Amino acid sequence: MHKIRLGIVGLGIMGRRYYAMLRTLAGVEVTALCVRHLDTIDDLPGAKFADYRKLCASGQIDAVIIATPHYSHPQVAIEALHHGIHVLVDKPLAVHVADGHRMLVAHRDKTLRFGVMLQERSRPLYVTIKSMIEGGVLGGIRRVHWIVTDWFRSQAYYQSSPWRATWKGEGGGLLINQCPHNLDLLQWFVGLPVRVTAHIALGKYHPIEVEDEVNAFLEYPNGATGVFSASTGEAPGTNRLEIAGEKGKLVLEQGKLTLFENAIETSVFSRTTPDLFARPPYQVRDIAVHGEGEGHTGVLKNFRDAILHGVPLLAPAEEALASLELGNAMLLSGLLQRPVDVPLDTACMERELLRLAAGS
Repeated sequence: MHKIRLGIVGLGIMGRRYYAMLRTLAGVEVTALCVRHLDTIDDLPGAKFADYRKLCASGQIDAVIIATPHYSHPQVAIEALHHGIHVLVDKPLAVHVADGHRMLVAHRDKTLRFGVMLQERSRPLYVTIKSMIEGGVLGGIRRVHWIVTDWFRSQAYYQSSPWRATWKGEGGGLLINQCPHNLDLLQWFVGLPVRVTAHIALGKYHPIEVEDEVNAFLEYPNGATGVFSASTGEAPGTNRLEIAGEKGKLVLEQGKLTLFENAIETSVFSRTTPDLFARPPYQVRDIAVHGEGEGHTGVLKNFRDAILHGVPLLAPAEEALASLELGNAMLLSGLLQRPVDVPLDTACMERELLRLAAGS
């Protein structure tokens, strides 16, 4: 294969953005488009389908990008995989983990590339953080704390589409729409916790039925702890990430990455110092990071190269499932008002969402 014949399912805001990016991407030809109302894409060339099943069976595409409302991601992806088509899903992978598992079960042919649009993984800033953690710069992780309250959204935003901010249409709010990238990076850096205790607020700042604030406490297998706080109702918001380990602490705020590096590991210093009030000496270093990355375009290029040249996917579906599970755990804990364990009770999560959607 020298050129990928690619289809797009869903031509809303993001679908049209992907279409524009792909039109200039070498090695890719957009050959087919799929929307329910064909008159909305009269201005776009290519074969047109009103039914994704007919698109997948048409033989006109080798790969597909799914940019539809969240609940339809699984059914479109599963249909495409059954027809031997490579799949790239806009975030999130699915609304709940049970559907995510169904998608992975359908991915039987591992020669097919199945990825998710988690473009923040391509940013040099986050790549640097991950490489520093994996390189042992911080030693054993003790604490992670991410305040990400700069997701402010106006009421006009929530009213821009009838499926937004509804259990039936979107499957949630802040955790499934704004925060998937933060949740993905969090588990990419330090893995999944084993227990989550979260407090969520439904419609606290907006007249909506889903969550627009979350505060979660995370417990990790090695005894480390975490806090994740997010909101769409706070302004001006804060975006501050701290990751603390035995050897020091990384702080990311306003695009600046700083390392507080201990001269001696915390636990060693604690055991060996005779001083009652001493603290480990440390030095502060600004970590230089160059470039912003290619964002969505970088993921599209990676998807192309994974198909044509076998390079690893930046965000394979299996890893996207982990970030979905983290968000689901926070939501379920908040809904049930009690701690939940990870791996998650996926049947319970699905039942809760079905219950909420029924009254949406």
